Amino acid sequence: MLEKLNELHQEMIELREHFHKNPELSFTEIDTPAYIAEYLRKLNIEVQENVGGRGVVASIKNGSGKCVALRADFDALPLTDAKTVSYKSQKAGLMHACGHDCHTAALLGIAKVLAQNPDLFSGEVRLIFQYAEEVAPGGAASMIEDGCITGVDAIFATHIMPFLPVGQYGYRSGPIMANADRFIIDIQGKGGHGALPHETIDPIIITANLINNLQQIVSRKINPFSQVVISVGKVEAGSSFNIIPDSAKIDGTVRTFEKDVQGFIISEIDKVTQANCDAAGASYNLEYIKGYPVTKNHENETMMAKNSLVTITDEASVVEVMPLMGGEDFSYYLEKVPGCMFFTGSNNGKEETCYPLHHPKFDIDKDTVLFAAIGLLTVALDYLN
Repeated sequence: MLEKLNELHQEMIELREHFHKNPELSFTEIDTPAYIAEYLRKLNIEVQENVGGRGVVASIKNGSGKCVALRADFDALPLTDAKTVSYKSQKAGLMHACGHDCHTAALLGIAKVLAQNPDLFSGEVRLIFQYAEEVAPGGAASMIEDGCITGVDAIFATHIMPFLPVGQYGYRSGPIMANADRFIIDIQGKGGHGALPHETIDPIIITANLINNLQQIVSRKINPFSQVVISVGKVEAGSSFNIIPDSAKIDGTVRTFEKDVQGFIISEIDKVTQANCDAAGASYNLEYIKGYPVTKNHENETMMAKNSLVTITDEASVVEVMPLMGGEDFSYYLEKVPGCMFFTGSNNGKEETCYPLHHPKFDIDKDTVLFAAIGLLTVALDYLN
């Protein structure tokens, strides 16, 4: 198996670079799923397109046995690629900055190995190529509704991570990624001349105070042992330096692991916003959008995956990681089927591979795709055999 994947190493690198050069945003993927389906058909693999919208599902069977699913996502982000490489994104304002190009290339490599070597396993390996992971409500829920995991006994996925060295894997049983919610606050004040602030209800001042007060929810009202993040990522207000605008808008995210903490945060954001607006005589509208639930790995499948990964490397290279505050719609699969997501390291110590996920200069070591494929395939075959 390892020999076969090593033979495909360069092909997987080229697949990853193809996807990197041709990114597509969530819910707009057309060429990417078509390319995936065509690649699989050339291997004489059974393929379903347009699963749950834009997803692709392939099935490789050999005799009777269990069914294990492997999932990769393939959507990109609205970022401008700032790298100087031959495989730089060819689409302005779009790039793969979260490793989905690598996930997909690795799963295609696995598909080729299994199609050409069906004697490696007994049962079924189902390959789930998922669209729209980056933007809620995501593609997972609709693909599940369309039957992509019907009959599946367990499901596994990997996510590349630049905080881990290439060749290293990270695992964790239980919660590994957080609830990922969004809030939007529209503040309605009263505009006017910048030289006459006393005749206005200044929404910018209210916004500034509110952003500070939102941070105090975490620092002063949440148990320090609870993991919570409130971040404001976007503020919109004003049109000129000397005009106090009528309104302002705050757009942010909340990350939690516990439902009661999530509920408390929702209530506190509303209270703090109301207090700030009441004090200034303004009005507001709060929209709170619950995103992906906690990604919670199942203990048996996680420890099985950990033990499998150790067999292809060593104990020191398979490390237990802390939960991350990022969100993942792989959580929806894990609510239905036992399984786990583990991390694959992508950092080789050089500056170009040290940038975090969602950074315009994000890149990975070229061996990352091989380690991702080896890890996933080993876990899948150990599960089946």
